[in-house]
Amino acid sequence: MRHYTKASDIKVGVVGYGGAFNMGKQHLSEMRQAGMTPYAVAELDPARLEVATKDFPGIETYGTVAEMLRKSAVDLVVIITPHNTHAPLALQCLRAGRHVVTEKPFAITTAECDAMIAAARRSRVMLSTYHNRHWDGCVLHAVKAIRSGAIGDVFRVEAHMGWWGKPGDWWRSSKRISGGILYDWGVHLLEYSLQMLPGRLAEVSGYAKAGFWAPQTKWKKDCIEDEGYLVARFDTGAWLTLSMSCIDSKGKEGMVEVTGTKGTYVMDHGGWSVITHDRHGNTVTTKGRNPKGEAWRFYANVGAHLTKGTPLVITPEWARRPIHIIDLANRSARFGHALKARYA
Repeated sequence: MRHYTKASDIKVGVVGYGGAFNMGKQHLSEMRQAGMTPYAVAELDPARLEVATKDFPGIETYGTVAEMLRKSAVDLVVIITPHNTHAPLALQCLRAGRHVVTEKPFAITTAECDAMIAAARRSRVMLSTYHNRHWDGCVLHAVKAIRSGAIGDVFRVEAHMGWWGKPGDWWRSSKRISGGILYDWGVHLLEYSLQMLPGRLAEVSGYAKAGFWAPQTKWKKDCIEDEGYLVARFDTGAWLTLSMSCIDSKGKEGMVEVTGTKGTYVMDHGGWSVITHDRHGNTVTTKGRNPKGEAWRFYANVGAHLTKGTPLVITPEWARRPIHIIDLANRSARFGHALKARYA
């Protein structure tokens, strides 16, 4: 793989400059902050290309990815498009010899992840996905506390997010496009959880409830599930659950609850709680606020990897782990039984 003398030698571009969340600008700005050079944008909407030229004067603009790959000297391409396009677009760029970062989720299926990893190896280029939340303050503090032994040996992690309400009428509500209810925030929660859970993945069971909201959305039968739930078992005997629901009338405390032999750690973005017991058996609860997140470290690491050979933190194999779990869960829900894991 080619290494660059300095970060500014890395010419970066994005595929997708849509208005939702203004993520094209966010990625290019963060890469520039890491020392890299914003260089190109590929976007179907001419109006959004015009916005890109105002945000980054002098940047190259293209109406298609193929045109950008053919005409531009861009080195690193970031894919910021709907979930079901990540793999095809990444493969197109990888086969053209460009480094690639996809927005999360990495892809929708394990097979797509495998194809992307194989293409990156053949082309001897870098491949990663934008797990900037790997460095959220909530998980930085949680990992530190758990590794210090605050709750003993971890044997169960429960990740969950629930609400009551109709999914928005956009592509994230289409199962075909988004992959399903488990993929969006669920991938973040799994990535948090896998940092805190020891062991190798053994098997996954998946469950799904659908039908309530589908007639009320424009996606109809293609609507994401009303609720998705999975149980992942590890070879250590530990297990992980993930629940994502839009028919949850009550909700649950926190986003991730980690239970160990000496206590429980509960976290959300704002703060954390540790519940233990004193020598008399009385419950002791300690609470605090999370430190500031360090999302800037994602592109700083990418830049260091390409210039100095620093190990990549979010490797494609790491990015494949939550996708493999959700892919197994989706298939398990259809088949009605647990499925063995191919990747640990």
